[in-house]
Order: sequence, then C-alpha cells, then structure tokens
Amino acid sequence: MIPDYQTLMLPLLEFCDDQQEHSVSDAIEFLANKFRLTEEELNEWLPSKSQKLFYNRVYWAKAYLKMSGLVENIRRSYFRITQQGLETLKENPESINIKYLKKFPAFISSMSGEKKIDFKDESVNVINIISSKTPEEILEDAYQKIKETLLNEILSKVKKIHPSEFEKLVVELLVKMGYGGSIQDAGRAIGKSGDEGIDGTIKEDKLGLDVIYIQAKRWEGIVGRPEIQKFVGALAGQRAKKGVFITTSKFTKEAISYASQMDAKIILIDGEKLSEYMIDHNLGVSVQNTYEIKRIDSDYFGEE
Repeated sequence: MIPDYQTLMLPLLEFCDDQQEHSVSDAIEFLANKFRLTEEELNEWLPSKSQKLFYNRVYWAKAYLKMSGLVENIRRSYFRITQQGLETLKENPESINIKYLKKFPAFISSMSGEKKIDFKDESVNVINIISSKTPEEILEDAYQKIKETLLNEILSKVKKIHPSEFEKLVVELLVKMGYGGSIQDAGRAIGKSGDEGIDGTIKEDKLGLDVIYIQAKRWEGIVGRPEIQKFVGALAGQRAKKGVFITTSKFTKEAISYASQMDAKIILIDGEKLSEYMIDHNLGVSVQNTYEIKRIDSDYFGEE
C-alpha cells in the first residue's frame, strides 16, 4: 500500500540525518524500499497522468518539511537537513505530520501568509489539513467527481435524442477524432447501407485509403454476442477489415470476447466510453473554467 505524504515525513527526515546533500530521486528510492512498494505501486499515476502518485507524495512531504525549516534546498533536486531538523530528530518523535509541524513558526508563516490564519484554532482546515492526500490529489479527486457527473449527464442526453441525430453525433465525433476527412465527406459516407448489421461507412483518413464500417445503436438494453455476430457477418460480406460498433448501453463479456477473437479489427464503444470521447474532443460540452497548476522554474532562478 502506498503511504500517504504525512507518513513519509519522518522517514524522509531520517533519511537525510547524515547532513549530506541528497537528491530527491535517491529519497524516492530509499522510501520505496523502506515501505516495500511493488513495481505496480511505483507505477501508479495520478488520474491526470501528470505525475506518478508515490513521487507526488514524496515531493509534498519534502515541501512541508522545507516550509517548516527542517530541510533546505541546496540546488536543483537536491536538499539536506537543517539544524532544526537535527534537533527535531533528537526529540525522537513517533511521527511527523501537519499537526506536528504547526509547532514551527516557519511552517505557520508559510501556510498562513497574508490571511493571518489562527493555527491554534483546531477547526481551521487549510488544504484539507487532516487529509492524507496531497493538494494535487485533492484537486484531482474533485475533478474526477465533476467529470463523472458530466459523463452521466451526457449519456442521459444522448439516450434521448432521435436515432438520426445519434448517427449525426457519431459522425461528428469520428471526424473530431481524425476520421472521415470532413463533416461533408463523412456525411455522405455514412447512412443506411441496406446491409444488416451496418449503419454506414466512414473514411479512415482524409485520403480515404481505407474504410471503416459503422454500427451505431442508441439502445437501453445490453448488447450481446448475437448483435456482434451480425455485425461481423456484415463486415465479412463487404470483405471489410475494420469496424466500429457504438452504443449508448453496454456490451456483455461474451460480446467483448467474441469481438476480440475476430480477424477483422472491431472496436466496441459503449455509452461510458462514448461520453468520455465526447468530453475529450469537446463535442456537446464547453469549457467552463480552466485552472493552471504551476511550479517554480528552477532554470529561471539559476539553480543547477
């Protein structure tokens, strides 16, 4: 289990009690071994894929120790323990966490800033002060909750539109994803072909070097293997090698397994995945707010 950033504070401080300069990467390796983390745990990412989860927690553990004056940065990605840090270790604390760090004036000053927050007030909750999650994790959790709500709203809307509008939506989405060349070309390419199991075709690229056959179903019921078999049969009748089956519902395990065993490349897109693609490619949604997370530019400040 990956330890939270507060659990990492004391062992991180103990790691540098030799008063030597240490790199962040060396600290990460030491802590990973100390907590016996597996390769899978070390390769677990934040939801945004911006940074590995354990690395993020180590960085924040170091950041809070630095705010408290227990460690100091020497140069880019290198740090060492301070005299205050050594004195803290002599006290032999059972653990170091946010509550413990409130005893240091440097920490209170760093966290309160101009707001003059009274850290003696136990009700104060700064960046979810009792949380085991780093600020990035808190932000990403909030983002994921907002996204989940949006996914459900999109799917609910899509299920209510007319079948012809659903086919139009599919065309627009595929074009935004880079298929079909343009809306005009795609619009002419898709449409009822008369072949059972196929709703239309779309060019794979702007040149039309290959064709993708499409089945678009605005369904409530789960799509099973028989429907996929019909689609595969229709593809075989056209000597087609590629097909996309899009539905507003879900696929059974048998349907997914059957599609993966076919010689033709068949992509199954269920309602959840369809909603995700719509969000990723800004179809039916608009940007409400944008938040940028920035870091210090070490090059600008001349750190080597």
